[in-house]
Amino acid sequence: MKDMMIIGVAGAGAMGRGIAQVAATAGHAVRLYDRDAGVLDEAMAFLRHIQDRSVTKGRIRSEDAAALLGRISTVSTVEDLGPCGLVVEAIVEREEVKKELFASLEAVVTPESVLASNTSSLSITALAAGLQHPDRFIGLHFFNPAPLLPLVEVVPALQTRSGLDEEMSALMRQWGKQPALAKDTPGFIVNRVARPFYGEAIRILEEGVADVATIDWAMTALGGFRMGPFALMDLIGNDVNYAVTESVWTAFHFDPRYTPSFAQKRNVDAGWLGRKSGKGWHAYGEGVEAAAPRMDKDLGQDILWRILVMLINEAADAVFWGVASAEDVDNAMQGGVNYPKGLLAWGEEVGLDRCVETLDRLHAEYGEGRYRCSPLLRSRAREGRGFLS
Repeated sequence: MKDMMIIGVAGAGAMGRGIAQVAATAGHAVRLYDRDAGVLDEAMAFLRHIQDRSVTKGRIRSEDAAALLGRISTVSTVEDLGPCGLVVEAIVEREEVKKELFASLEAVVTPESVLASNTSSLSITALAAGLQHPDRFIGLHFFNPAPLLPLVEVVPALQTRSGLDEEMSALMRQWGKQPALAKDTPGFIVNRVARPFYGEAIRILEEGVADVATIDWAMTALGGFRMGPFALMDLIGNDVNYAVTESVWTAFHFDPRYTPSFAQKRNVDAGWLGRKSGKGWHAYGEGVEAAAPRMDKDLGQDILWRILVMLINEAADAVFWGVASAEDVDNAMQGGVNYPKGLLAWGEEVGLDRCVETLDRLHAEYGEGRYRCSPLLRSRAREGRGFLS
């Protein structure tokens, strides 16, 4: 693909404006489209603020910041995206709305143009099915904030032409990103593998093993995670996090490994969505004192191990089902959600046989499919082989 082709971004919300900044930083002219003129104005005001702050902190020269902003133009019609060699969609997560947009785009772009979706939960193959030329369609899933997080999941549809995934991966590397090739399955890599970080933490809470503050403390202080699961759910929004869990669960035909939590649904029903509502698993606001964790190291290690072994098992199963390579799974969890280590490398470090023993014990204790051991994890433990060596 041409190095300096015009890039189109459809949707000027948080993800869209971030993707526009990434492409402009790489030297491309960018056309940022949104039907709402107010959203476009907010996006450009935000981008100017970010560049001004970078200049003030000495991260970028003022002339370079001005040049970057000058490469981004706002447009209010789909027809204005016609000259773009690549258009990345970042609008609402509704299949019918996205299909309508892509049908409009297909009518105005050139035959050589590539159309991409930033969806985190919808099927790339299903979106491609609505196009007359689905062979030029692909998923490019950036992570928020796009300018800071390096990962981009590159997801070809069944219909995507051979080689387009490699072309897009090369382009993402040119943009300073870390591409990870993923199979078009529910949740791709990160949103699939990360489910136990939330689900098992809530299960531990529901069982009365520990409270929210203690579980978050165990995962950060003892596990090295940047945020605990409950603090992260509050940051994401319990409504958003629950919807993703429910989407993955439904797409996997109600596999018990991904079953949503009643406790989280009750938070959503109550409007306790997290930071944006002032209350979630934690309470927020001026004068609010954070709950104190029970800093019992033995308890904390038990909590950490139970959640970690579920994450390792999910990572192993993603490799088993061909969702991604072991290397891409580990890179994705570090580059997309800032995990302290790659999960498969972590599993090798703590002992795959120990992981299998724990999963078998949990499965026997609860009799639930959520604790079934991945066949690949079991076979690698039995053979004494790792995933990455």
